[in-house]
Amino acid sequence: MELELTEEQKLLQRTLRDFAHKEILPGIAERDLKGEFPWRIIQSLARLGLMGLLVPETYGGIGTDYLTYTLAVEELARFDASVTLTVSAHNSLCLSHIYKFGTEEQKRQFLPPLARGECLGAWALTEPQAGSDASALETTAIPKGDKWILNGRKVFITQGSLAEVYVVMASTDKSKGRGGISAFVVEKGTAGLSVGRREEKLGMRCSDTAELILEDCTIPRDNLLGRLNGGYMDFLEVLEGGRIGIGAMAVGIARGCLEEALKYSKQREQFGRPICDFQAIQWMLADMATEIDAARMLVHKAAWLKDQGKRCPLEASQAKLFASEVAMRAATKAVQIFGGYGYMKDYHVERYFRDAKLCEIGEGTSEVQRLVISKELLK
Repeated sequence: MELELTEEQKLLQRTLRDFAHKEILPGIAERDLKGEFPWRIIQSLARLGLMGLLVPETYGGIGTDYLTYTLAVEELARFDASVTLTVSAHNSLCLSHIYKFGTEEQKRQFLPPLARGECLGAWALTEPQAGSDASALETTAIPKGDKWILNGRKVFITQGSLAEVYVVMASTDKSKGRGGISAFVVEKGTAGLSVGRREEKLGMRCSDTAELILEDCTIPRDNLLGRLNGGYMDFLEVLEGGRIGIGAMAVGIARGCLEEALKYSKQREQFGRPICDFQAIQWMLADMATEIDAARMLVHKAAWLKDQGKRCPLEASQAKLFASEVAMRAATKAVQIFGGYGYMKDYHVERYFRDAKLCEIGEGTSEVQRLVISKELLK
Protein backbone atom coordinates (compact mmCIF):
# COMPACT_ATOMS: atom_id res chain seq x y z
CA MET A 1 0.00 0.00 0.00
CA GLU A 2 1.57 3.28 -1.18
CA LEU A 3 1.40 6.07 1.42
CA GLU A 4 2.61 8.88 -0.83
CA LEU A 5 -0.03 10.55 -2.99
CA THR A 6 0.58 11.02 -6.70
CA GLU A 7 0.92 14.46 -8.23
CA GLU A 8 -2.48 13.98 -9.88
CA GLN A 9 -4.07 13.23 -6.52
CA LYS A 10 -2.45 16.27 -4.93
CA LEU A 11 -3.69 18.40 -7.82
CA LEU A 12 -7.22 17.10 -7.27
CA GLN A 13 -7.03 18.05 -3.59
CA ARG A 14 -5.85 21.57 -4.43
CA THR A 15 -8.45 21.97 -7.14
CA LEU A 16 -11.30 20.98 -4.86
CA ARG A 17 -9.96 23.13 -2.00
CA ASP A 18 -9.91 26.17 -4.27
CA PHE A 19 -13.33 25.27 -5.64
CA ALA A 20 -14.75 25.02 -2.14
CA HIS A 21 -13.49 28.48 -1.16
CA LYS A 22 -14.88 30.05 -4.33
CA GLU A 23 -18.06 28.09 -4.94
CA ILE A 24 -19.17 26.28 -1.76
CA LEU A 25 -18.45 28.51 1.21
CA PRO A 26 -20.22 31.64 -0.07
CA GLY A 27 -23.84 31.39 1.10
CA ILE A 28 -23.37 28.09 2.92
CA ALA A 29 -25.11 29.22 6.13
CA GLU A 30 -28.14 30.51 4.24
CA ARG A 31 -28.44 27.28 2.24
CA ASP A 32 -28.22 25.23 5.42
CA LEU A 33 -30.90 27.31 7.14
CA LYS A 34 -33.27 26.99 4.18
CA GLY A 35 -32.41 23.38 3.38
CA GLU A 36 -31.78 24.50 -0.19
CA PHE A 37 -30.39 21.91 -2.59
CA PRO A 38 -27.13 23.25 -4.15
CA TRP A 39 -27.92 22.68 -7.83
CA ARG A 40 -25.42 25.26 -9.06
CA ILE A 41 -22.58 23.66 -7.09
CA ILE A 42 -23.46 20.14 -8.23
CA GLN A 43 -23.53 21.29 -11.86
CA SER A 44 -20.11 22.89 -11.42
CA LEU A 45 -18.74 19.70 -9.86
CA ALA A 46 -20.17 17.76 -12.79
CA ARG A 47 -18.11 19.88 -15.16
CA LEU A 48 -15.05 18.88 -13.12
CA GLY A 49 -15.94 15.20 -13.53
CA LEU A 50 -16.95 14.64 -9.91
CA MET A 51 -20.29 13.02 -10.76
CA GLY A 52 -18.62 10.17 -12.64
CA LEU A 53 -15.52 9.52 -10.57
CA LEU A 54 -15.76 5.72 -10.44
CA VAL A 55 -17.13 5.16 -13.95
CA PRO A 56 -14.72 4.56 -16.86
CA GLU A 57 -14.48 7.02 -19.72
CA THR A 58 -16.25 4.48 -21.94
CA TYR A 59 -19.44 5.24 -20.03
CA GLY A 60 -18.96 8.99 -19.61
CA GLY A 61 -16.96 9.07 -16.37
CA ILE A 62 -13.33 9.77 -15.55
CA GLY A 63 -12.50 6.30 -14.24
CA THR A 64 -10.53 7.13 -11.12
CA ASP A 65 -9.63 4.60 -8.43
CA TYR A 66 -11.26 4.28 -5.01
CA LEU A 67 -8.38 5.89 -3.17
CA THR A 68 -8.62 9.01 -5.32
CA TYR A 69 -12.38 8.96 -4.81
CA THR A 70 -11.91 9.04 -1.02
CA LEU A 71 -9.52 11.99 -1.34
CA ALA A 72 -12.16 13.91 -3.30
CA VAL A 73 -14.88 13.05 -0.78
CA GLU A 74 -12.72 14.08 2.18
CA GLU A 75 -11.76 17.38 0.56
CA LEU A 76 -15.38 18.32 -0.15
CA ALA A 77 -16.62 17.21 3.28
CA ARG A 78 -14.11 19.45 5.02
CA PHE A 79 -16.33 22.30 3.78
CA ASP A 80 -19.86 21.01 3.10
CA ALA A 81 -21.12 17.54 3.98
CA SER A 82 -24.45 18.09 2.17
CA VAL A 83 -22.71 18.57 -1.16
CA THR A 84 -20.47 15.62 -0.36
CA LEU A 85 -23.34 13.28 0.48
CA THR A 86 -24.94 14.11 -2.87
CA VAL A 87 -21.71 13.30 -4.73
CA SER A 88 -21.00 10.19 -2.65
CA ALA A 89 -24.45 8.58 -2.87
CA HIS A 90 -24.63 9.30 -6.59
CA ASN A 91 -21.20 7.74 -7.25
CA SER A 92 -20.72 4.91 -4.79
CA LEU A 93 -24.29 3.64 -4.64
CA CYS A 94 -26.36 4.28 -7.76
CA LEU A 95 -23.65 4.44 -10.43
CA SER A 96 -21.50 1.75 -8.83
CA HIS A 97 -24.43 -0.67 -8.64
CA ILE A 98 -25.27 -0.20 -12.32
CA TYR A 99 -21.61 -0.38 -13.36
CA LYS A 100 -20.84 -3.50 -11.31
CA PHE A 101 -23.95 -5.54 -12.04
CA GLY A 102 -25.67 -4.05 -15.07
CA THR A 103 -25.73 -5.55 -18.53
CA GLU A 104 -23.75 -3.84 -21.24
CA GLU A 105 -26.99 -2.40 -22.62
CA GLN A 106 -27.96 -1.05 -19.19
CA LYS A 107 -24.54 0.53 -18.70
CA ARG A 108 -24.67 2.27 -22.06
CA GLN A 109 -28.21 3.47 -21.49
CA PHE A 110 -28.01 4.75 -17.93
CA LEU A 111 -24.40 5.50 -17.01
CA PRO A 112 -23.33 8.27 -19.47
CA PRO A 113 -25.92 10.91 -18.47
CA LEU A 114 -25.43 10.06 -14.80
CA ALA A 115 -21.63 10.14 -15.00
CA ARG A 116 -21.70 13.47 -16.85
CA GLY A 117 -23.96 14.90 -14.14
CA GLU A 118 -26.80 15.57 -16.55
CA CYS A 119 -29.10 13.92 -14.03
CA LEU A 120 -28.89 12.51 -10.51
CA GLY A 121 -29.07 8.90 -9.38
CA ALA A 122 -30.52 7.44 -6.19
CA TRP A 123 -30.30 4.09 -4.43
CA ALA A 124 -33.47 2.85 -2.71
CA LEU A 125 -33.02 0.14 -0.10
CA THR A 126 -34.35 1.36 3.27
CA GLU A 127 -38.01 0.93 4.22
CA PRO A 128 -40.08 1.85 7.30
CA GLN A 129 -39.69 -1.68 8.70
CA ALA A 130 -36.39 -2.53 7.02
CA GLY A 131 -33.54 -0.36 8.25
CA SER A 132 -30.70 -2.18 9.95
CA ASP A 133 -32.40 -5.44 8.95
CA ALA A 134 -32.34 -4.75 5.21
CA SER A 135 -33.35 -8.34 4.47
CA ALA A 136 -36.82 -7.61 5.92
CA LEU A 137 -37.83 -5.34 3.05
CA GLU A 138 -41.47 -5.58 2.00
CA THR A 139 -41.37 -3.97 -1.45
CA THR A 140 -42.30 -6.59 -4.02
CA ALA A 141 -41.60 -7.05 -7.72
CA ILE A 142 -43.96 -9.39 -9.56
CA PRO A 143 -43.38 -10.47 -13.17
CA LYS A 144 -46.26 -9.88 -15.55
CA GLY A 145 -45.64 -10.65 -19.21
CA ASP A 146 -42.67 -8.57 -20.33
CA LYS A 147 -42.99 -6.24 -17.32
CA TRP A 148 -42.24 -6.09 -13.61
CA ILE A 149 -44.86 -4.65 -11.25
CA LEU A 150 -43.34 -3.03 -8.15
CA ASN A 151 -45.24 -2.14 -4.98
CA GLY A 152 -43.82 -0.73 -1.77
CA ARG A 153 -42.48 2.26 0.07
CA LYS A 154 -38.88 3.42 0.48
CA VAL A 155 -37.69 5.97 3.05
CA PHE A 156 -34.61 8.11 3.74
CA ILE A 157 -33.61 8.03 0.07
CA THR A 158 -30.78 10.45 -0.78
CA GLN A 159 -31.72 12.39 -3.94
CA GLY A 160 -35.16 10.83 -3.47
CA SER A 161 -37.17 13.74 -4.86
CA LEU A 162 -34.60 14.89 -7.43
CA ALA A 163 -33.16 11.79 -9.08
CA GLU A 164 -34.02 10.67 -12.57
CA VAL A 165 -32.62 7.15 -12.21
CA TYR A 166 -33.30 4.94 -9.17
CA VAL A 167 -31.83 1.58 -8.22
CA VAL A 168 -34.60 -0.09 -6.22
CA MET A 169 -34.31 -3.26 -4.16
CA ALA A 170 -37.42 -5.48 -4.00
CA SER A 171 -38.44 -8.99 -3.04
CA THR A 172 -38.95 -11.30 -6.01
CA ASP A 173 -39.43 -14.45 -3.93
CA LYS A 174 -40.57 -13.88 -0.34
CA SER A 175 -40.22 -17.57 0.50
CA LYS A 176 -36.45 -17.23 0.14
CA GLY A 177 -36.05 -14.22 2.47
CA ARG A 178 -32.80 -12.41 1.74
CA GLY A 179 -32.14 -14.97 -0.98
CA GLY A 180 -35.17 -13.70 -2.85
CA ILE A 181 -34.20 -10.04 -3.24
CA SER A 182 -33.48 -8.45 -6.63
CA ALA A 183 -32.48 -4.99 -7.85
CA PHE A 184 -34.17 -2.94 -10.55
CA VAL A 185 -33.60 0.30 -12.43
CA VAL A 186 -36.60 2.62 -12.26
CA GLU A 187 -36.69 5.88 -14.17
CA LYS A 188 -38.34 9.12 -13.12
CA GLY A 189 -41.74 9.52 -14.72
CA THR A 190 -42.48 5.79 -14.66
CA ALA A 191 -46.18 5.14 -14.08
CA GLY A 192 -46.75 4.22 -10.44
CA LEU A 193 -43.60 5.90 -9.10
CA SER A 194 -44.14 8.98 -6.94
CA VAL A 195 -42.26 11.00 -4.37
CA GLY A 196 -43.70 11.16 -0.88
CA ARG A 197 -42.51 13.24 2.03
CA ARG A 198 -39.31 15.27 1.72
CA GLU A 199 -37.54 15.01 5.07
CA GLU A 200 -36.49 17.93 7.27
CA LYS A 201 -33.27 16.81 8.92
CA LEU A 202 -31.05 17.73 11.85
CA GLY A 203 -27.96 17.95 9.66
CA MET A 204 -26.87 17.72 6.02
CA ARG A 205 -29.94 19.82 5.42
CA CYS A 206 -29.08 20.71 1.83
CA SER A 207 -28.90 17.08 0.79
CA ASP A 208 -32.24 15.91 -0.58
CA THR A 209 -33.81 13.07 1.43
CA ALA A 210 -37.27 11.81 0.52
CA GLU A 211 -39.73 8.95 0.53
CA LEU A 212 -40.47 6.94 -2.61
CA ILE A 213 -43.84 5.32 -3.23
CA LEU A 214 -44.30 2.50 -5.72
CA GLU A 215 -47.93 1.67 -6.54
CA ASP A 216 -48.20 -0.84 -9.37
CA CYS A 217 -45.04 0.74 -10.75
CA THR A 218 -44.54 -0.89 -14.13
CA ILE A 219 -41.06 -1.28 -15.63
CA PRO A 220 -39.64 -3.31 -18.53
CA ARG A 221 -38.53 -6.88 -17.81
CA ASP A 222 -35.04 -5.85 -18.95
CA ASN A 223 -34.74 -3.41 -16.03
CA LEU A 224 -33.80 -6.24 -13.69
CA LEU A 225 -30.31 -5.25 -12.47
CA GLY A 226 -28.00 -8.18 -11.85
CA ARG A 227 -29.12 -11.74 -11.16
CA LEU A 228 -32.70 -12.62 -10.31
CA ASN A 229 -32.81 -13.19 -6.52
CA GLY A 230 -29.14 -12.20 -6.29
CA GLY A 231 -29.74 -8.64 -5.11
CA TYR A 232 -28.86 -9.18 -1.47
CA MET A 233 -25.26 -10.21 -2.08
CA ASP A 234 -24.95 -7.55 -4.78
CA PHE A 235 -26.09 -4.69 -2.56
CA LEU A 236 -23.79 -5.85 0.24
CA GLU A 237 -20.88 -5.45 -2.16
CA VAL A 238 -22.13 -2.02 -3.20
CA LEU A 239 -22.43 -1.04 0.46
CA GLU A 240 -18.73 -1.80 0.97
CA GLY A 241 -17.90 1.07 -1.36
CA GLY A 242 -20.61 3.23 0.15
CA ARG A 243 -19.23 2.71 3.64
CA ILE A 244 -15.74 3.65 2.49
CA GLY A 245 -17.26 6.85 1.10
CA ILE A 246 -19.02 7.60 4.40
CA GLY A 247 -15.72 7.00 6.20
CA ALA A 248 -13.98 9.50 3.92
CA MET A 249 -16.77 12.00 4.46
CA ALA A 250 -16.45 11.59 8.22
CA VAL A 251 -12.70 12.22 7.99
CA GLY A 252 -13.41 15.41 6.05
CA ILE A 253 -15.91 16.65 8.64
CA ALA A 254 -13.49 15.82 11.46
CA ARG A 255 -10.68 17.62 9.66
CA GLY A 256 -12.88 20.67 9.27
CA CYS A 257 -13.56 20.61 13.01
CA LEU A 258 -9.86 20.40 13.79
CA GLU A 259 -8.84 23.16 11.40
CA GLU A 260 -11.56 25.52 12.60
CA ALA A 261 -10.76 24.76 16.26
CA LEU A 262 -7.03 25.30 15.71
CA LYS A 263 -7.62 28.66 14.07
CA TYR A 264 -10.06 29.80 16.74
CA SER A 265 -7.85 28.65 19.62
CA LYS A 266 -5.04 30.89 18.36
CA GLN A 267 -7.33 33.91 18.05
CA ARG A 268 -9.49 33.61 21.16
CA GLU A 269 -7.92 35.04 24.31
CA GLN A 270 -8.86 34.41 27.93
CA PHE A 271 -6.93 35.46 31.02
CA GLY A 272 -4.70 37.51 28.74
CA ARG A 273 -3.51 34.55 26.66
CA PRO A 274 -4.66 32.64 23.54
CA ILE A 275 -6.63 29.64 24.70
CA CYS A 276 -4.29 27.36 22.71
CA ASP A 277 -1.75 28.04 25.47
CA PHE A 278 -3.86 26.05 27.91
CA GLN A 279 -3.18 22.35 28.29
CA ALA A 280 -6.86 21.43 28.32
CA ILE A 281 -7.24 22.87 24.81
CA GLN A 282 -3.94 21.43 23.59
CA TRP A 283 -4.92 17.91 24.62
CA MET A 284 -8.25 18.13 22.83
CA LEU A 285 -6.49 19.26 19.67
CA ALA A 286 -3.90 16.50 20.03
CA ASP A 287 -6.59 13.82 20.41
CA MET A 288 -8.49 15.16 17.40
CA ALA A 289 -5.42 15.20 15.16
CA THR A 290 -4.31 11.71 16.17
CA GLU A 291 -7.73 10.12 15.69
CA ILE A 292 -8.24 11.83 12.33
CA ASP A 293 -4.96 10.48 10.99
CA ALA A 294 -5.84 6.99 12.23
CA ALA A 295 -9.31 7.18 10.66
CA ARG A 296 -7.86 8.33 7.35
CA MET A 297 -5.47 5.37 7.29
CA LEU A 298 -8.36 2.94 7.82
CA VAL A 299 -10.28 4.57 4.98
CA HIS A 300 -7.28 4.47 2.68
CA LYS A 301 -6.59 0.82 3.52
CA ALA A 302 -10.17 -0.17 2.63
CA ALA A 303 -10.01 1.90 -0.57
CA TRP A 304 -6.69 0.29 -1.51
CA LEU A 305 -8.18 -3.19 -1.08
CA LYS A 306 -11.12 -2.15 -3.25
CA ASP A 307 -8.67 -1.01 -5.91
CA GLN A 308 -6.99 -4.44 -5.80
CA GLY A 309 -10.33 -5.98 -6.73
CA LYS A 310 -10.70 -7.60 -3.31
CA ARG A 311 -13.80 -7.83 -1.15
CA CYS A 312 -13.31 -5.86 2.06
CA PRO A 313 -16.39 -6.08 4.29
CA LEU A 314 -14.24 -6.07 7.45
CA GLU A 315 -12.05 -3.15 6.44
CA ALA A 316 -14.93 -1.08 5.01
CA SER A 317 -16.92 -1.48 8.22
CA GLN A 318 -13.88 -0.72 10.39
CA ALA A 319 -13.20 2.45 8.41
CA LYS A 320 -16.82 3.58 8.50
CA LEU A 321 -17.26 2.77 12.20
CA PHE A 322 -14.10 4.41 13.46
CA ALA A 323 -14.15 7.45 11.18
CA SER A 324 -17.79 8.26 11.89
CA GLU A 325 -17.25 8.11 15.65
CA VAL A 326 -14.06 10.17 15.28
CA ALA A 327 -16.08 12.81 13.41
CA MET A 328 -18.64 12.97 16.21
CA ARG A 329 -15.93 13.25 18.86
CA ALA A 330 -14.07 15.90 16.86
CA ALA A 331 -17.25 17.92 16.40
CA THR A 332 -18.02 17.72 20.13
CA LYS A 333 -14.50 18.86 21.03
CA ALA A 334 -14.60 21.67 18.46
CA VAL A 335 -17.85 23.03 19.88
CA GLN A 336 -16.33 22.79 23.37
CA ILE A 337 -13.25 24.73 22.29
CA PHE A 338 -15.44 27.44 20.79
CA GLY A 339 -17.47 27.53 23.99
CA GLY A 340 -20.72 29.48 23.70
CA TYR A 341 -19.83 30.61 20.20
CA GLY A 342 -19.64 26.98 19.07
CA TYR A 343 -23.34 26.65 19.87
CA MET A 344 -24.20 29.50 17.52
CA LYS A 345 -24.86 29.29 13.79
CA ASP A 346 -22.28 32.01 13.13
CA TYR A 347 -19.53 29.38 13.10
CA HIS A 348 -19.05 26.27 10.95
CA VAL A 349 -18.54 23.94 13.91
CA GLU A 350 -22.22 24.14 14.84
CA ARG A 351 -23.11 22.77 11.40
CA TYR A 352 -20.32 20.17 11.54
CA PHE A 353 -21.73 18.94 14.86
CA ARG A 354 -25.15 18.35 13.28
CA ASP A 355 -23.74 16.89 10.07
CA ALA A 356 -21.39 14.45 11.78
CA LYS A 357 -24.17 12.47 13.43
CA LEU A 358 -25.46 11.06 10.15
CA CYS A 359 -22.12 9.34 9.58
CA GLU A 360 -22.83 7.12 12.60
CA ILE A 361 -26.26 6.18 11.20
CA GLY A 362 -26.29 6.20 7.39
CA GLU A 363 -25.39 3.09 5.36
CA GLY A 364 -25.44 0.95 8.46
CA THR A 365 -25.36 2.21 12.05
CA SER A 366 -22.30 1.86 14.25
CA GLU A 367 -24.00 -1.12 15.85
CA VAL A 368 -24.42 -2.80 12.46
CA GLN A 369 -20.76 -2.14 11.66
CA ARG A 370 -19.72 -3.83 14.90
CA LEU A 371 -21.92 -6.78 13.96
CA VAL A 372 -20.28 -7.04 10.53
CA ILE A 373 -16.78 -6.74 12.03
CA SER A 374 -17.41 -9.39 14.69
CA LYS A 375 -18.89 -11.80 12.14
CA GLU A 376 -15.86 -11.39 9.91
CA LEU A 377 -13.52 -11.99 12.84
CA LEU A 378 -15.40 -15.10 13.93
CA LYS A 379 -15.49 -16.80 10.53
